[in-house]
Amino acid sequence: MAMAASVAFAHPVKPADPRADPSYGPIPGENALFNTYRGKAAPFPANETGPIFPTTRGRPGPDDKLFQNLMAAEWVVFSFYQQGVEAFNSTSFTEIGMPENTYDRLTEIRDNEAGHLRIFQDQISSNSIKPGQCQYSYPFSSASDYLALQLIIETTSMAFLTGLVQQAQLGVTKGALVAIAEVESRHNTWALIDIWKTNPFSGPSDTTYPYTNEILDITTRFIVPGTCPKENPSYPSPNQNLPDLTFNSSVSDAHPGQDITFIFEDPKNQPKFREGKEYYAVFFHGVFNVTMPFDMKTNSSVVPGVFDEGRGIILAIIADEPGAPTLESVVAGPSILLQQPGKLTTDFS
Repeated sequence: MAMAASVAFAHPVKPADPRADPSYGPIPGENALFNTYRGKAAPFPANETGPIFPTTRGRPGPDDKLFQNLMAAEWVVFSFYQQGVEAFNSTSFTEIGMPENTYDRLTEIRDNEAGHLRIFQDQISSNSIKPGQCQYSYPFSSASDYLALQLIIETTSMAFLTGLVQQAQLGVTKGALVAIAEVESRHNTWALIDIWKTNPFSGPSDTTYPYTNEILDITTRFIVPGTCPKENPSYPSPNQNLPDLTFNSSVSDAHPGQDITFIFEDPKNQPKFREGKEYYAVFFHGVFNVTMPFDMKTNSSVVPGVFDEGRGIILAIIADEPGAPTLESVVAGPSILLQQPGKLTTDFS
């Protein structure tokens, strides 16, 4: 009891929110809502958007922060699909040559993502706050834009899930993350086959990246500033606030063997290169990474030619040590170099 009394609480314990009870509402895996609902309105639990406050006092669960980060990211992903369901209909996609079931598939993915929200809510212990929804803005103005961004978002989801597994403390958390990643992989496979008419296989391994919060930070560009509930934990936490990293897609597709010129997008957040120190472009693909020279005068490098062509994604960062062996060694990035399909018709960099 003395230990419990000494714990400092970031948020007050409030009267029980019914959503804090895992048996409240439809249960993912036990209710068809998360597969077959086809309404325009947001399904449970996304129809109740506020944060869920702690109902007990005590230390956070071992993986509470991980799931808080993941749930905040899931709000970004769910809201993307919800906006698409609201903005389009079946004709929106058939008019641009897509299969007749495209809208239905996207709606079903929306349902799956709502189920992920509920799963993550239940994984956060009753001692910690469960993040609520912000407002989000995505750069699409047409059905074709939307489908291109959908592929990028699903690919990004796979990348940060592989990193989160490495952060997890509990075996049950690792199992849950792999189970969610398998579903996201199916979403991505559907898009590659039906929408992009391309080989969905990424090779023997998808790309894994150890510094997950650096990827999660990319998703914050979709959050409308100042719209998150004030009680929400900071996202991602912790956050290095690294310089954004993209590349000049007008001169390179960033495929293996190609020259690449990096762009640090935010003029207010530029890398601080120290004179006389060497920096590197580190490229992650599959379960390995390859270090290449980085020219600080031209911000250029070469995508490693040893990577298999046209498979999965490559993640690029700038680091002050070969291989970026520590979190602190990363000075900018990551940049997602999409390899499948070979080139999108819309550039969201």
